[in-house]
Order: sequence, then structure tokens, then C-alpha cells
Amino acid sequence: MIKSKLVPKKIVEELDKYIVSQEEAKKNVAVSLRNRYRRKEIKNETLRKEITPKNIILMGSTGVGKTEIARRLAKITDSPFLKVEATKYTEVGYVGKDVETMIKDLVAVTITKLKNQKIESLKKEYYMSAVENTAKKLNNLDTLNDEFKNELINDILEGKYDDEMVEVEKPKSSNVGAPIVEVVGAGDEREIGSVLENIMSTFDGNKKSKKMKLKVKDAIEFLLNKEINENIDMDEIIPQALKTAEEDGIIFIDEIDKIAERENSGRSEVSRQGVQRDILPIVEGTTVMTSYGPVKTDHILFIAAGAFSEADFSDLMPELQGRFPIVVEMKDLTKEDFIKILTDVEFNIIEQYKTLLEADNVEISFSKGAIEKIAETALKLNDNVENIGARRLAGIVELVLRDIMFEAPYDEPKKITIDKKYVEKIFKDQFEDENLDKYIL
Repeated sequence: MIKSKLVPKKIVEELDKYIVSQEEAKKNVAVSLRNRYRRKEIKNETLRKEITPKNIILMGSTGVGKTEIARRLAKITDSPFLKVEATKYTEVGYVGKDVETMIKDLVAVTITKLKNQKIESLKKEYYMSAVENTAKKLNNLDTLNDEFKNELINDILEGKYDDEMVEVEKPKSSNVGAPIVEVVGAGDEREIGSVLENIMSTFDGNKKSKKMKLKVKDAIEFLLNKEINENIDMDEIIPQALKTAEEDGIIFIDEIDKIAERENSGRSEVSRQGVQRDILPIVEGTTVMTSYGPVKTDHILFIAAGAFSEADFSDLMPELQGRFPIVVEMKDLTKEDFIKILTDVEFNIIEQYKTLLEADNVEISFSKGAIEKIAETALKLNDNVENIGARRLAGIVELVLRDIMFEAPYDEPKKITIDKKYVEKIFKDQFEDENLDKYIL
């Protein structure tokens, strides 16, 4: 989606596909995102630099959609996204460099994101070249005349030679030809460095090569990956990644309430105070040195979240409160919300299970009464055991369908309707015996 078309109403419409209720939160994040675009359009560079994101704190119980709002927001705008837990930084004390790892991790995520985008572009660019080179190896020829080449390539594309064997060269101790699209998660930036070194090592022309035989369909992929390795330019990607992280990055800080300084706190609270002090300059705007260059945090959007059941927003340092000017209290989900989550949101839970069972020729359907009963059961378990919000629904649907999923596939295609009585039967014993321990996560 083109960012210029991402007006706040459109952003909310996109969020509505996946997140039920929480209109206030959606509006606020939508406005914050749009203001990023608006800032970039300002011609006066001095003024543009002065305008910083309006960071947001989402307050609400577990499972009401805090993380999902931030994650979907990043996906809608194709922004680099990192989630961290504030309590992570209390585990090893309160040394400032520990908090700075969130910026280094964001850079790592951004490099991987841009590299994978470049790889997809190069795949399209070099695919036919890989097919043509495979065609040459299939005939042990350095060149092919145009008429024969076109006929052979068409046959290869149609899969007629998929299982034929061809000989390719592979450098020793190299990963050339191996899939280049690796996933690098949030971690030590040195891990990213080692990945890049491995990629660059594949360009060493002094390594001796050896021959190996592959099926045509595998040879195409092998040669395609080799072309990508030889043509991807990390020197171009890294500066772009640093700028993208600075301008478009979103960092979601979860459990920020757990580092609030509560009244009558003892020495155990010292690390929490320290983490607040160290998070403050990151959110306020500073420069963090990474292995790939300096990164300014002034225009990274920070979205923090917490239940704030034992602490108040006012328990955070005043300076930190000031850096999160938008505070949104999110609502607990109702029975009606659970029903919408089960049926209305895109790729909802019931749709997922329907699709899973279709693989075994089992067609399942849920009656209106069954869906209502599942929603009621989720509310009851949240009240009686622990309130985990919408996360409760997945466990309940899994239990309702457990026996069906275990028995499938059947001897012949089968249609099964889940009605209210079926759901009641599943949960009758648990509620009668108050056997709820299994639902504690």
C-alpha cells in the first residue's frame, strides 16, 4: 500500500480487519502514523527535524489487542518492527548499554528486511538466466542457438526435465547456492555481522571448486541463489537500513508498567528505576553507535504497553511520562467482541481450523449457538482462572476440535457440524468439578 494513501481512516479500516473494538487506540496510532508521513513532506528541513513522533502508551489487560495493534500497524506501513519487554532489562541490572540493544536489534531487523526485499527483486531479475544456464548444462554446451534454446527453456519451464540430472560447480566450504533468505531475529548485532561475513565469504575466488549433480529443478534454484550471492550489495543495503530504522522504525515496549517505581518500594525496585532512566534518552532522542554506523532515535516511534494493574502511569518517572504524551486505556473484551474475533476478523481462528481440516477432507461448520457458547466459556474462564483476553479463544477451540483432529482423516470425506450441545458436552465435566487448573497458562 502506498504510504501517501494511508490516511488515518484507511489505517483504522485495515486495523479493523484484525482487531476487534479498541477504537480509541486505533485512532491514536493511525494519527501518529500519518503524522510521520506529514513530517516527511515538510520542505523546511530545520522545522522537519524539530517535529518528533508522539509516542503512545496502551493501558489494558492481557489479550485486549495491545501487541496486535502495534504489530499490524507496522505490517500495514511496511515498517521495521521490534518488540521488547521492559522487564528484560531488569534481569541483568541497569547498565545503559543493555537498553541500547533495542536500537541495535531494530537495525538488525531492518537490514534483514531490506536484504530479503532485495533478494526477491534479484530472484525475478535472474531467474531466466538461471534457467538458461541450466539448459546449457543439460546439453553440456557453452552456447545454444536461439531456436533450440527457446524450445528447451520452454520445456524446462513446463517441468519436462525436472528430474533430469545436471552437473554444477560448487566452491568448497561455501554456502553458495544455499538459500540466502535466512531469518535473523532480534539478538546480538554480532550475529548479523557473522551472517554478512558468511555471505561475503562466498565471493572468495581462491576457493577450489568441486562438481556435484543435481536435478534440473534443484539446479535452477542453486544457480539462482549463486547469482543472487554474487550480485547482492550489502554496502548499498546497510546505509539504507540505517536511515529506514531511524525514519520508519517502530519499537513496541511491553510490560512498561513492571518498571514503574511503586510506593514503599525497596531495594528490589532499584533496577526498575535504573531501566527507566536508561530508556529515557532512547525515547527522548539520542545517537546509538552500532557496528554499521550511528543511529539517531529521535524519529523512531515508540509504543509502550502494560496492564497497570499494580502500578499507575503516574508511577513512571515524570520525564518518561512526558515522552509518552498519548495514553490510551483499552477496554476489556466482551462476549460480543469474542464472537467477532471468532468469526469476523480476517483469518479468524475458526477459519484457520476449517482450512487445516480441509487438508484431511473434513468439512467443519459451527452453529451460531456453538460460537456463542465458546465466547461465554472464554469469558467464564477469564473470570474464574486468569484474564488472558482473546488468547483464551484459541485454547477453547483447540479443545472443542481435539477429538475430531485426532480421528481425521476418516475413511471418506466427512462433514461435521459443531453445535451448542457439542460445546457444552466438552466443558460440562470441567465446570462441574471446577477442574480449571488446565486452563492456567
